[in-house]
Amino acid sequence: MPAGSCRPLNQDENNLTAVTEFFLIGFQASKYLRTFLFCLLLVVYCGTICGNLLIIALVSTSKNLHTPMYFFISQLSIGDLLLTSVIVPNMLQILLNNGMTITFIDCIAQLYFFGVSEAFDCLILALMSYDRYVAICNPLRYTSIMTSTSCVVLTFLCWMSGFSLNLFSNISTAKLNFCGPNIIDHLFCDPLPLLELACSDTFIVHLIIFLIGIPCVFFPTAVIVISYTYIVVTVLRIPSSTGRQKAFSTCSSHLTVVSIFYGTLFSVYVVPTKVQSAIITKILSLLYTVFTPLFNPIIYSLKNKDIRKAVQNTFHK
Repeated sequence: MPAGSCRPLNQDENNLTAVTEFFLIGFQASKYLRTFLFCLLLVVYCGTICGNLLIIALVSTSKNLHTPMYFFISQLSIGDLLLTSVIVPNMLQILLNNGMTITFIDCIAQLYFFGVSEAFDCLILALMSYDRYVAICNPLRYTSIMTSTSCVVLTFLCWMSGFSLNLFSNISTAKLNFCGPNIIDHLFCDPLPLLELACSDTFIVHLIIFLIGIPCVFFPTAVIVISYTYIVVTVLRIPSSTGRQKAFSTCSSHLTVVSIFYGTLFSVYVVPTKVQSAIITKILSLLYTVFTPLFNPIIYSLKNKDIRKAVQNTFHK
């Protein structure tokens, strides 16, 4: 254990030491491979920052994009910026130094903001699917249901849910005793590998995480599935193939983003850890923490003519 990474526990546990630092292993590979990954992640990080900032700027300045769906897209970009900014800089340092020491407080802070961004992304994607449901299944009531006020209030509730619910799991995690190994075989302070290092009972923390997952993950998933079930049924009733294609095209970008995000998220946290190796888990974690925030603005830009038009007008000016 690195020097300065432990401190004595209370008198009843004076034979143990409490971990004050963790060591993130990252990818244990050759220097050339780590250099390649460092350059790749740096390019991806810069592209993610620029792409999401561009989406936010376009939605804020272009009058044609002042609609509920684009407002939600800009909020998703804000969530992606938070996620990638919390994770990627540390990843770059890990790759550069073949590992990184992180203090207990910094690890808990990273864990908290990681959880906030993940919860918000789940909730905002569900909100976007509901927006598409109203637009396609109840088009005459769309403007009265998805008003500017309701969009702002619903988005605010998504943010507050992410910030407040994750407090419970983080406070519970921070109260655990970490007195054994301080090496985390991962790319960042993920809850599962972190809890494996705890010396005290983690049943309550796992229970809290599961309970938080109901409103933050399973409920949004149910909303998305139900919304798209109604959307598919409604679209199939449209007599003309052109009308069906036009209706589906309004959902294609969102459905692509949902598939990538939830596919990787569930593969990491739902599939038993014994089924996949540590390296597979790290690669899947890279997909939803690093590459998905990059893919989102690209997908919406390529598949959305309004955003493409706004980009063209901006650069033309």
